[in-house]
Amino acid sequence: QVHLVESGGGLVQAGGSLRLSCAASGSRFSILAMGWYRQAPGKQRELVARITTGGSTNYADTVKGRFTISRDNAKNTVYLRLNSLKPEDTAVYYCYALYAGLGDGWGQGTQVTVSS
Repeated sequence: QVHLVESGGGLVQAGGSLRLSCAASGSRFSILAMGWYRQAPGKQRELVARITTGGSTNYADTVKGRFTISRDNAKNTVYLRLNSLKPEDTAVYYCYALYAGLGDGWGQGTQVTVSS
């Protein structure tokens, strides 16, 4: 059973920083990619950043230059460094993992709130 556990969300002032972590466990299938989505109230879930096992990354245009995704393959853990946070970054951030032969797994979500 796929299990993704996120941590690191919280309340921060505009311009501040946070680091999110997500550890994947419980599956014998290889992880091809991990990443983060977010969903703000009244909006659709959107991709924030994604990183493959090989280290290739892609980011939403709205976070490029401010957020950095990284990954520890040995620990099946993905990190998201959020810098220069803006109130519009406020959302629930969801970790996901793409498993070979299995599909997506999702975390429960962690709240990030940026005050102005």
